[in-house]
Amino acid sequence: MFSRFKKPDAAAPALTPASAAPRAAVASVGPPAGAARPVVKSNLGARAAPPSAEAAAADKEKKRKERLMELKVELHKRLLENLNLAALEHATEANLKAEIADITAEALTDMSVVLNKDDRSQLNQELYDEVMGLGPLEPLLKDESISDILVNGPKRIFIERSGKLQLSDITFKDEKHLLRIIDKIVSAVGRRVDESNPYCDARLADGSRFNCMVPPVAVDGSLVSIRKFKKEKLKIEDLVRFGAFTEEMAAYLQAAVSCRLNVIVSGGTGSGKTTTLNALSSFIDNAERVLTIEDTAELQLQQIHVGRMESRPANVEGKGAVTQRDCLRNALRMRPDRIIVGETRGEEVIDMLQAMNTGHDGSMTTIHANSARDGISRLENMVAMAGIEMPLKAVRSQIASAVNLIVQASRLQDGSRRMTSITEITGMEGEVISMQEVFRYERLGVEPNGKIIGRFNATGVRSHYSDRFRQWGYDLPASIYEPIS
Repeated sequence: MFSRFKKPDAAAPALTPASAAPRAAVASVGPPAGAARPVVKSNLGARAAPPSAEAAAADKEKKRKERLMELKVELHKRLLENLNLAALEHATEANLKAEIADITAEALTDMSVVLNKDDRSQLNQELYDEVMGLGPLEPLLKDESISDILVNGPKRIFIERSGKLQLSDITFKDEKHLLRIIDKIVSAVGRRVDESNPYCDARLADGSRFNCMVPPVAVDGSLVSIRKFKKEKLKIEDLVRFGAFTEEMAAYLQAAVSCRLNVIVSGGTGSGKTTTLNALSSFIDNAERVLTIEDTAELQLQQIHVGRMESRPANVEGKGAVTQRDCLRNALRMRPDRIIVGETRGEEVIDMLQAMNTGHDGSMTTIHANSARDGISRLENMVAMAGIEMPLKAVRSQIASAVNLIVQASRLQDGSRRMTSITEITGMEGEVISMQEVFRYERLGVEPNGKIIGRFNATGVRSHYSDRFRQWGYDLPASIYEPIS
């Protein structure tokens, strides 16, 4: 056994009656040797239908998982009592796994439990995840095909793959086990959750967005949602290949971003707004100074001159909060060429619009809205939320002069994400903001498997900013604006 990971003079813990109970339940798979087998009385009057092979196999697998779960709980207690936790910071993964395997083998021998090679390997991996990771959630976090993890109590964990939700076979032992993993996550970022503070928003070590609510607010068990952080940086070429939009739309967006148009990416939850914003930022020149402001740092800008800021919630005493608006006000004094706000959802919209109007051309942000026109209405509502009393015409005039382009992202019923509209704001007509759509996604039908059939098409309207594109060296051909008949 690796002595540097073991507590000094740590003796093997004696089995208490409480800990012996699960051992007996796990180790005893039949009557003791020499004991008389119990007499089974047959009931000839009742005819029970024999269980199907599938049901028997499912029941056997369920019992196997319960058996491993009980073993894992007992062995985890032993690990915490035997491992020198202070030495784990400098341990390699291979050495720690070997140490856990040794302690597990010794404990299983003491408990007179025999496992096959696969079960022992699975148990050792789950124990490693409990000690160094996030327990049952660890394999889901490592699975690159999963984009969201949603926990509805200890026994129901849903995952999202390719835009579709499905129930996973991963479970926690009980609510106490789930709360321990939640506490491990929030304590790593200096937060805590309990009855007096039953919710928390945090960021995992890999950048994934984490949110939780615990009882008594969560009625049927703690609720956890994890929006996973994509390690690879998706570029415009990748989104074109995935079918999010076309090469003509990509050429137009490159011209719009490079010519420093102010862009708003609009869309619903999970529609790909942040992914789109990341891709659009790839067109920003390396010579420009870019400052990003987010509640949870998710943007992956690829420029060399980027300053990142993240807001901070209040502490337990209700003090020390740093809002996005505070960060935005300070960013204006830091000589930015562009300001990118991860998501505008409140009073910071006033400072964002002022930044777009006062020499920070090319700034970008995202908002929650279902269409470009709804996006304008949402901006108006957020200005009202800020408590600033302005005539509606003045608010709309401010928006019309600040925002140049609205890119609408949507998640369709089949889970696919598309850029469904690119709309330009051309000014004011009376008290109404005038807009023109340049590109749109047209739905043509649905395949038998539920997949949406559609195409991207130009509307036939020439860009309002064509002269600006030409002045900046982006002379787009007129053919990209011609609709497909």
